[in-house]
Amino acid sequence: MKKILKSLYHLFLPIILGSLVGLLISKSIDYTELIKPPFAPPKIFFPIAWTIIYLLMGISWFILNRKDLADSDDALVYYFQLFINLLWSIIFFLLKWRFVAVIWIIILDIVVYYMLYLFSKKNKLVVYLNIFYALWITFATYLTIGIYMLN
Repeated sequence: MKKILKSLYHLFLPIILGSLVGLLISKSIDYTELIKPPFAPPKIFFPIAWTIIYLLMGISWFILNRKDLADSDDALVYYFQLFINLLWSIIFFLLKWRFVAVIWIIILDIVVYYMLYLFSKKNKLVVYLNIFYALWITFATYLTIGIYMLN
């Protein structure tokens, strides 16, 4: 039973935490009112994309842990990037600190790409599962910078 709970924890922690942050910031999201750069997707796209990303993130972390491939450095980087990720939404939408959000997402980019580098030494599938995440946050960086500059 303990092993099953641990597996569920690894699989669903990102979705659960992402949902909680989503609930926290839901009344503060002003995306539709902002001037956005070209190629900005409609608001409805974000919860779909993040649900997929958080699920893939959880699956990848589950795989590393199930195969006993993750060490303490991997765990530190994984949970640190998740913390940075979740805090970005609070900084951008709840606090409306747009410039801080730009700096924060650049830090997130660096940490996520470093995480993928660490994971690439352990399991290629785990990296592939996080490619969409890496691409998405790179695009999110463009959006964050664009929104900051235009508003």
